[in-house]
Amino acid sequence: MFSRRSLMRHAVLAAGATALPAAAQPKRDWAALGADVKAEMVWAWRHYRERAWGKDEIRPVSGTFSSFPLKTAHLGLSLIEAMDTLWVMGLDAEFADALAWVKAELSFDVDGEVSVFETSIRLVSGLLSAHHACGDPKLLALAKDLAERLLPAFQTPTGIPYRYVNLKTGAVRDPKTNPAETGTYLPEWGTLSRLTGDARFEQAAKRALVAMFERRSKLDLLADTIDATTGTWLSKRATIGPPVDSYYEYLWDGWQLLGDRDCLTMYRTLTAAILKHQREVRDGRLWFTTVDFETGKVISREQDELSSFYGGLLAQGGNMAEGAAYTRAFAWLQDKYGVLPEGYDYGSGAVTAKTNNLRPELADAALNLWLLDGHEEWREIARTHYLNMKASSKTAYGYAALADVTASPKVQRDHCPGYWWSEQMKYYYLMFADAKRFDYRRNYLSTEGNVLLGIKRGAA
Repeated sequence: MFSRRSLMRHAVLAAGATALPAAAQPKRDWAALGADVKAEMVWAWRHYRERAWGKDEIRPVSGTFSSFPLKTAHLGLSLIEAMDTLWVMGLDAEFADALAWVKAELSFDVDGEVSVFETSIRLVSGLLSAHHACGDPKLLALAKDLAERLLPAFQTPTGIPYRYVNLKTGAVRDPKTNPAETGTYLPEWGTLSRLTGDARFEQAAKRALVAMFERRSKLDLLADTIDATTGTWLSKRATIGPPVDSYYEYLWDGWQLLGDRDCLTMYRTLTAAILKHQREVRDGRLWFTTVDFETGKVISREQDELSSFYGGLLAQGGNMAEGAAYTRAFAWLQDKYGVLPEGYDYGSGAVTAKTNNLRPELADAALNLWLLDGHEEWREIARTHYLNMKASSKTAYGYAALADVTASPKVQRDHCPGYWWSEQMKYYYLMFADAKRFDYRRNYLSTEGNVLLGIKRGAA
């Protein structure tokens, strides 16, 4: 296993990059802000416990609930996603309550179709991180059972998985897929293989990663749509955003967590091509264009909010200057609208998607940068992210996604995604509080914010 922080620092030095100087920041009572994050987690959890216990997602405006990833049954999604956050915050009674529900109620023997990608990053990952926190073997057994139910999707001529699988029958559907849904498995599935001694999971995840990489263009770029059965590209769009984003993240993570040098080589090859063909500075701010993956011709200058994670990834991989600059561009956009819109065209200056689905990506980037250089600038960005979320998304029964971030007041939607419990609430707490149960020097967080390395079990 590798140290997240020491490995990032080594990568920056190897690349010859230096962190940009942080602007002077006011003194903050970060501990008080961390305590506030914890209090909000407790408050929201209480409403989930009272109104949606064991259900997938609470509807925070009406106090009802919705199901995901199944359409007609619940798998306790938010509960599972919250577990390692509860542990890191020292909320032992809440964690024990969730663990008791999982051990008594959770079963994946359901005749229903799920997204292989979403189910893996949320539920397999959530169970593994909860197991990392408390060591209960039932959690590991459930993670393995679920991953086995997802494995039929990987049985294609290319190794690229189908998008959907029936949890009970193993029936698969939809070969029209993308890099993110192909390659966002290795850290969790590699961890699962190493904990259980069953190599099938790591092998399937690695084969899918490599199959996608081998189909890159002569410019070393990936497009965003592919046929899993034939390996034929169905588009020419190269983007760092969805539906490609976490493919790049998991190449680096395969190296960072598992020490897989093939992943490091693939990450460096694709990142060099992105920096060569997609980087663009406009009005002093760094952005990344969408281009034709075969010619490099610009297709679009629209930025998806999910792309804001990329600044943190670049910094992890050694491109600190570019990572800091890209994160500052999104921080500027956050300051402009208070909450990031889902879509923004930096060429025209127009908002192209007014929604925000309680997104955590900018806070994720800020955390990665802060773990690397310790500059207060990144905590300030996360502080703004947190306080603006409180001001715009807090409702009667929880936190709500936004239908329009450009309106005043901002318009809410009756939806709280499961990742809210796992991602930004954890990112905020780790940045603002001195989390005694988290190893700041040696850790790993998944694309869903799940801690697979770095939890301290003995800490109070």
